[in-house]
Amino acid sequence: MAAKKSFPLRIDPELHEALERWAGEEFRSVNGHIEYLLRESLKRAGRLPGKKSREEE
Repeated sequence: MAAKKSFPLRIDPELHEALERWAGEEFRSVNGHIEYLLRESLKRAGRLPGKKSREEE
């Protein structure tokens, strides 16, 4: 597995609470859920290397 890049993230407390609830419903950590959401957004936008956007499919 490739090493992961660490960096600090400042986030609004209300946004964090909403992410925490959503992540819990999906059985993920907040960090894992943020990574999932970012990856899905990049896929849809066609900006993830090797992936097409849904509009292009």
